Amino acid sequence: ILLLLALALLVSGGRSHATTESEAEALLDWKASLGYPDALSSCWAKVAGLCSWFGVSCNNTGRVESLRLRGIGLAGTLNKLDTAAFPALIVLDLNGNNFVGAIPASLSWLRSLAVLDLGSNGFKGPIPPQLRDLFGLVDLRLYNNLVGDIPHQLSRLPGIVHFDLGSNFLTNPDYRRFSPMPTVTFMSLYLNYLTGGFPEFVLGSSNITYLGLSQNNVSGPIPDSLPKKLPDLMYLNLSVNSFSGRIPASLSKLGKLRDLRVATNNLKGGVPDFLGSMPQLRALELSNNPLGGTIPPVLGRLQMLQHLGLNGIGLVSTIPPELGNLGNLNFAELSANELTGILPRALAGMHKLREFGIEFNKLTGHIPAVLFTSWPELIAFQAQGNSFTGKIPPELGKATKLKIIYLYSNNLAGSIPVEIGELVSLSQLDLSANWLTGPIPSSFGNLTQLTRLALFFNQLTGTIPPEIGNMTALQVLDVDTNHLEGELPNTITSLRNLKYLSLFDNNFGGNLPADLGKGLSLTDVSFAKNSFSGELPQSLCDGLTLENFMANHNNFSGSLPPCLKNCTSLLRVRLDQNQFTGDISKVFSVHPILDFLDVSGNQLTGKLSHDWSQCTNLTILSMDNNRLSGNIPAALCGLTSLQLLDLSSNRFTGELPSCWWKLQAVVFMDVSTNGFWGKFPVSTSLSDFPLQSLNLANNSFSGDFPSVIETCCCKLITLDLGNNMFFGVIPAWIGKSVPLLRVLSLPSNNFSGVIPSEISQLSNLQLLDMSNNSFTGFIPSTFGNLSSMMEQLSTWTTASSERHDVVQLRRISIFSRRTMPPDSLSSVDEYRERVNIFWKGRVQTFQKTIELITGIDLSSNLLAGDIPNELTYLQGLRFLNLSRNHLSGNIPASIGSLELLEFLDLSWNELSGAIPPSISNLQFLSVLNLSNNRLTGAIPTGSQLQTLVDPSIYSNNMGLCGFPLSAHCLDEGTQDHTQQLGSDVGLCYSVILGVVFGFWLWFGALVFLEPWRVSFSRFLDKLCSK
Repeated sequence: ILLLLALALLVSGGRSHATTESEAEALLDWKASLGYPDALSSCWAKVAGLCSWFGVSCNNTGRVESLRLRGIGLAGTLNKLDTAAFPALIVLDLNGNNFVGAIPASLSWLRSLAVLDLGSNGFKGPIPPQLRDLFGLVDLRLYNNLVGDIPHQLSRLPGIVHFDLGSNFLTNPDYRRFSPMPTVTFMSLYLNYLTGGFPEFVLGSSNITYLGLSQNNVSGPIPDSLPKKLPDLMYLNLSVNSFSGRIPASLSKLGKLRDLRVATNNLKGGVPDFLGSMPQLRALELSNNPLGGTIPPVLGRLQMLQHLGLNGIGLVSTIPPELGNLGNLNFAELSANELTGILPRALAGMHKLREFGIEFNKLTGHIPAVLFTSWPELIAFQAQGNSFTGKIPPELGKATKLKIIYLYSNNLAGSIPVEIGELVSLSQLDLSANWLTGPIPSSFGNLTQLTRLALFFNQLTGTIPPEIGNMTALQVLDVDTNHLEGELPNTITSLRNLKYLSLFDNNFGGNLPADLGKGLSLTDVSFAKNSFSGELPQSLCDGLTLENFMANHNNFSGSLPPCLKNCTSLLRVRLDQNQFTGDISKVFSVHPILDFLDVSGNQLTGKLSHDWSQCTNLTILSMDNNRLSGNIPAALCGLTSLQLLDLSSNRFTGELPSCWWKLQAVVFMDVSTNGFWGKFPVSTSLSDFPLQSLNLANNSFSGDFPSVIETCCCKLITLDLGNNMFFGVIPAWIGKSVPLLRVLSLPSNNFSGVIPSEISQLSNLQLLDMSNNSFTGFIPSTFGNLSSMMEQLSTWTTASSERHDVVQLRRISIFSRRTMPPDSLSSVDEYRERVNIFWKGRVQTFQKTIELITGIDLSSNLLAGDIPNELTYLQGLRFLNLSRNHLSGNIPASIGSLELLEFLDLSWNELSGAIPPSISNLQFLSVLNLSNNRLTGAIPTGSQLQTLVDPSIYSNNMGLCGFPLSAHCLDEGTQDHTQQLGSDVGLCYSVILGVVFGFWLWFGALVFLEPWRVSFSRFLDKLCSK
């Protein structure tokens, strides 16, 4: 017997050894197919016993029963894992690695498996339905990137307790084929693509304590039967779905429920009072539902509550003081509602509060100082976007664990408390958009963990304290739009983590620190709208990470940093209105994502290189008012995203490239005041361009009126062809092809022919300048139909450019994870249509106020005939210039109806008659010229006319009298007598003239007509014979 027993043990031991070797071989073969860390390489080897390998556990017989390789960086697939070699495997935990590919159906051969955790990997494909064969499975976790329907076979796993298929792309199964899962206590299907109503099989799984269905698209009401079907629920998360209706009152029967989350649905009906009768609640999350109503004071009864989320639910309410009874609350978010009134002092009772958010409401009054002395655990306080007044409480410095303070966009005043410098754990401080005054406290130098400091849009004064150099963790420094002054302290170069620096719109001056930017990875920098001088630091872009760079409107000079040429991440650059010099081609090269570049108003030289064609993302290119020269390269036509192109006031020459109209996205185009010549390019395209403003003035362009305007520019608003050599007639199609035209400026060309009456079809026209040409014929009476000139104009639909030039920063609150809304205005709107107008005696450029100017200039042509009375219908006119023509007749009697007129020039014509008395109605008239005509009579008087004291405005009208001329008019009675006397003298002269005429008529007849002469002689003979 002993011999047989020994033999049996020997055989059993041999088999065990053989089994262990086969399992080891299977693991080594699988390891060979993986990417694995060095630790696994050294400890998975044959020289060591299998059961001592990392992550491997064996049972009493030496078989592998557990394989736990969680989060060690394994990569590869499970395809090479021989699952048949592990019949005793109970636990397979590969969570948190980098596995990919499909989950193999062969896992179903692991018949002893109780725990299968493949979560947090990169598995794809469907869930194998064969997993139903794992009859001993208790814990299943497959949160990955899996797709397809949830296999109904899994609902028949007889002992499953933990069922987690969350964070996949799973879609609706056929729920009718599902069985209830009575053994499940934990069920998570969150973050999938489930739709339809509440899953019935879930309601049949009566022992569930944790239910997560969040982040799907489940719709319909929350079932009233939940308490009856799932009486043991402790955690219920239905957030981010499409549930509708009310929060069911039956939920109050869930006596074990500790965590209720139904945020981001379509629930209505207010925050129900019954929630106050659920004292066991630890978390209540109702955010982002259109609930409306008020905050029930009964919520103050939830003594165990730790998390309260009521943000974005349409509350129209005050904050009930009873919430101060929530002594265990550590998270309170009431933001983005319509809360009004004050912040109750009673909230000081929430002694364990850590995170508090009441941002974006309508709260008023002071921020109670007692809150900060009563909340010792506070780490985040967000009250931005309200109407709080008063000072920032100095007691804020008592909440020493604070990491985030957001008080921006309120009405806080006074100075910044120096006590904030005691908050040594502070990482983010935003006090922007208030009315804060005084200096930046030097105590801020103690904030060595601060990463973001935002003080913009206040009224701070003084200098930036040199202690700022101690804030070595600082990444964002934004103090724009204050009244800060002085030079930047050299200590600012000690901020080695600085990425964002915004100083614009202050009173800073002097030179920048020479080493600013050296060794840094700056991404956003703005010095705009200050009085900085000297050169920019040449190391400013050392890190080659610069994205947004603004230095516009300063007194910078010298050359630009050459490292800009290698900043391939440049997105937005404004260097305009300085005195920069140097060759532009040495600073800018290939910037593939550059969107906005403005270097206007400098002294830059050089030519445009072919590299510009690679800036394919460019939408704004403004280079006006420099000294750039040469031809425009055809490569510029490759900027197909360009919306604004301004090359005006440079020294460019030659013809524009024939490919010019490949710039099909351009809205604003200005090439004026250069040396361009030749014909303006035509387009082969018949599609409409978005072009709204075209300025070709002050060049030497020639040819007929550009035909491209008819075929491709129907959206044109401003057209300026002035001071060129265009010739021919103005085409009649202009009245129909550009119906939106507001500005038509054609002065100083060689246009001829009659002014087409079709111009009167331009119902939006407000500025018409056709001066200094050779137009003939009459002024069209149809001009009286120009409806935009009939009344004072409202502001153009183009949005105003009067706004802060803000570097685009992602102003993010880590706590609330909200981003400030982007500016809605297009960058093109910063550059308004501009036009030169002969205004009040000189040529002036109108841009930001152009929408307020309405007028007509037809001066210096060959026009004849009367001034149409219909022009006086245009009661929105502010200037009217018809001088230097051959106009005759009277000045229209109703000229006084142009009540807004400021400029009127009718000089050098052949006008006659009296000046209409109604001209005295022109209360805004500041420039008047009626000289060199044939006007007669007394100059009308009026309060505004009496201010026009220069007699030359009436000169060379021989019949005029009265102020301000030296020729005085007689008084009224004498004038009547003189007029009567003049009538008598006229009668006498008429009689004499008649006698003389009659005498010579008869005498001539006697001399030249022989019958008359003979008859008259006979008559005299007979008279004498008597």
